[in-house]
Amino acid sequence: MGIHTYFQSLTDLERIIRCPGKFKFQEHSVSAHSWKVVQYAKTLADIEESNGVVVDWKKLYEITSSHDYGEIFIGDIKTPVKHYSLELRAMLQKVEEGMVAHFIDDHIPQEFQHIFRRQLREGKDDSVEGKILEVADKLDQIYEAFTELQLGNTEKEFIIMYRTALIKIKGIKLHCVNYFLHHILPDIVSEGSRSPIDIEKITNEALAS
Repeated sequence: MGIHTYFQSLTDLERIIRCPGKFKFQEHSVSAHSWKVVQYAKTLADIEESNGVVVDWKKLYEITSSHDYGEIFIGDIKTPVKHYSLELRAMLQKVEEGMVAHFIDDHIPQEFQHIFRRQLREGKDDSVEGKILEVADKLDQIYEAFTELQLGNTEKEFIIMYRTALIKIKGIKLHCVNYFLHHILPDIVSEGSRSPIDIEKITNEALAS
């Protein structure tokens, strides 16, 4: 019982593999994904600050480091499935949030419960920090898919993952998105030119959509 239960549960995130059921040259756990999202978000936030934007760093670290904690209870559901419809996505989010709430009620000491409810909530919203989380999360999808495509993985799901994440990112109004599109994405495409899969074509189609 108590916070020990929460600390112990974090190990479960190391056992949940992202994009289940598909062949992958490199597997990634939810735990590794969360760590990378924090790293992306730090740099993205620095870019925002360099453009005069005020960033709430405490909020940013809380929501980026804990944004997928709920997957302990429902696992990682394939991106095409959970985004099949807004209704399905809302239902999955409701289940996930409900199970997190029950976990907090059952295991976290009452004096800390309000903190855990704030930290383990869905952090993607219209705030600067929420948008940065969205970009960082989708950026990791791009890099995971890019690595598989670069290695010659012909699973269609990774093309869909790459395109969908890129389309989502380009629609978010942030300075760091402009920086990504003009300074980072060209490097991805350039490196991908050695891939047996035409990453440049996939990229251009996504940007034009």
